[in-house]
Amino acid sequence: MNPPHLPTTESAIRAIREIAQDYRLKMTVTDDIGADRTSCRTTADIGTTLDPDGSLPHEAFVDLEGTPTVSVRLFPEDDANITVDHVEFLDVPRDSVPAFLRSVYGGLAYTKSRFFPPGLWLIVPLPGDTTHKELVTLTNPSPWLLQISRKG
Repeated sequence: MNPPHLPTTESAIRAIREIAQDYRLKMTVTDDIGADRTSCRTTADIGTTLDPDGSLPHEAFVDLEGTPTVSVRLFPEDDANITVDHVEFLDVPRDSVPAFLRSVYGGLAYTKSRFFPPGLWLIVPLPGDTTHKELVTLTNPSPWLLQISRKG
């Protein structure tokens, strides 16, 4: 099952806004538009606003207040970094961002611990057998991370 295609950063922001409304979350968005303003455009000349192909790159940072706290950094290259309660998921495809957020706020995300070698993992399942998994490196995990623990 393929997620709906989000061709632009703005379309991803609209999808995130719908999720924020569904889960009654406060949302703030910071936009950087133009090749001279986006972080991935380190080779852009000063004062340049367009990519060589004439397109206008658009990067955004979205902060969602609630439990858990989530931030999403959307890049022009069709990917995103999502941070959930200080656990960072790098290179999430932009098209998967809405399903990722629905999984987190819909109660599907969970943590799993291992005795040896010791570790706590945050696991975010998505439709279509896709799963994102990251090691929780915090010495004191948040109450939310501890609350969503699964055995086994």
